[in-house]
Formats: sequence, structure tokens, C-alpha cells
Amino acid sequence: MELRSLPKIELHLHLDCSLSYRAVSALAPSVTREEYQRDYIAPARCSNLADFLSRAPKGFQLMQTEDSLRLVTEDLFQQLLEDGVIYAEIRFAPLLHTDQDLSPDRVVAAVERSVERLIRETGVQAGLILCTLRHFTETQSLRTAKLVEEFRGSRVVALDLAGDEAGFPLDAHIGAYRHAREHGLSRTAHAGEALGPASVWETLRQLDPQRIGHGTRSIEDPKLVEHLRKEHIHLEICPSANVQIIPSIENMEEHPIDRLYRAGVSLNVNSDSRMLTPTTLTQEYESLQRVFHWSEQDLLRTNLMGVDAAFADDGVKQQLRKHFLEAYDGANPSA
Repeated sequence: MELRSLPKIELHLHLDCSLSYRAVSALAPSVTREEYQRDYIAPARCSNLADFLSRAPKGFQLMQTEDSLRLVTEDLFQQLLEDGVIYAEIRFAPLLHTDQDLSPDRVVAAVERSVERLIRETGVQAGLILCTLRHFTETQSLRTAKLVEEFRGSRVVALDLAGDEAGFPLDAHIGAYRHAREHGLSRTAHAGEALGPASVWETLRQLDPQRIGHGTRSIEDPKLVEHLRKEHIHLEICPSANVQIIPSIENMEEHPIDRLYRAGVSLNVNSDSRMLTPTTLTQEYESLQRVFHWSEQDLLRTNLMGVDAAFADDGVKQQLRKHFLEAYDGANPSA
């Protein structure tokens, strides 16, 4: 089957960093395609994560009203449809969208309403992950965790910590993650992207997330790799974004995703941010097939790992597994 037609799961996808040119031009008609490519898309090789993230405000600055939040969400669902994605967990930081007097609650409600409608209209299943950011204060971080709690039972499914991993410590976010644990909220957190294995260890010990966003540099510590495997801690791997950001990974051939996969670590393939990193899951799969000779069996297995790790209820997971197994007919995930 042609790769674009194969169903896919995406667990690591930033709403405010995935605006297509059609969305940007609708919100800011003066922006030319050349300006979009220069100012909104990150370079193929960034000096570090902070350099990569320096373009992120271009997205969220355009998303300060309910109408703009709706438009960007619609745009992303269109991208998912075109890419064969059947389930996505879409993340954003509500506190970044309050410059024009929207409250964080109204921001979440606006996106959640749009997602609910788009699920019905497109058939793409989705959940929302609310992000606190490394540079946020303890109060802002706890506010984000409480938003996840407030919207429990809606399409909001989890808490995340994103942002400049190397620039800010975890201290301000320990309370937010403690609150999330005490209230039974699902949790993921970025780590092992801008920094090495020590950052992943620290994040696991202090925040206790069920998943790690990226975790790519875990490969540098065999004990950590074994811990991830043994404890079934899922890695949300974003290959092309990692090549952009991590100096030690100069090209896809040097990316550790295949070594992590062969070591038995639970992981799936993600695009991360389709604006900063102009890619699709179809393109990521093509790269994995070309560089690491991944078969449909490998793609099916990692998608099923993603289903198992998803912050979705059992009914949705059962439907997704059935869809994947039928679509990848003939590929044995347990072989």
C-alpha cells in the first residue's frame, strides 16, 4: 500500500507550531510564501533548541482570538487528513493565547469545541494535551495543570512540559506534576532533546511522566535504555526535528530511532511541528524505510505501540488497533 494511504498515529504534535502557509496567509494576508519559508520555518540545522524555538512565536502570535484558534485547528485537521493520520494528540500552551483578553479557560474551550466538531466531520480521532513551558513560573505551571483537571472528561487528555530544556530547570514544574499525579491526570514531558540522558533521568524522577517527548538522547546511556524498556516508558520520537536540533545527529542515518526500537523501547514516529519542521508522517516513514529499511511490519508495530501509549480510553484504542491491523493486512506486528 502507498505510504500516504496507510493509517498513522501522531502523539507529539504542536498546534501553534504547525500552521501551514494557507493558515498563515488567511490570518496575515501580507505574509508572502517567501516570508513564510524564511521566517516561520526553522533552518534545516539549528544551533540548538533555543534557536529552533525562536520562530515559534510567529505561530502563536496569530492565534489570539477564538476565530484564529478555530482556523488553525481546522488547518491542522486538514493536514492530518491529507497525511493519513487517524488519531492525533495535539498539544499547545493555553497561557500563550491570552494577549487579546481571552482567558486560559476560553482558549482551551475554543480549541476543544473545534476539535470535537472536527472529529465528527473528518473521522480523525484526537485528544488535546495542555503544555506548561520551561520558562513559566510555578504559578503558571500549576494553572496549566489545573486546566487539565478542569477539562477532565472533554477532549483534553494530559499535561505536558515543553520549551527550552537547556535554559530552565525543572523546579518550577514539580508542583504542577505533583498536582497532576494526585488528581490522576495523564502526563508527558519533553526531555532528552536539548540535553542528554541525565535530563531524562531527572524528568522521570522529579515529574514521573508516563511518556517522554523525544527522549532521543537516551541512547547515550544503556542503563536508561533498559529502564525505559523495562518500565514501558514510551518515547514520542520526532526524527526530522531531532536532526534539525541535536548537534550530535547530523543526518537521518545517525538518528538513534532504529537502535532504540531494536532495543525494545516503546516508541512511535511523530512530526513534532509541521511549520518549524516542514514534514509529514508520510515523509518520516519514507525516510525510515530508505535509511533503516523499515518494513510495513515495523511501521505497524510502532503505530500499535503508539496506540498502547495513547491517552485515550479503551474503546478508542480497540477501534484504532482494529483499523491498523486491517489496513496493514499481512504485516505481522509480533514477528
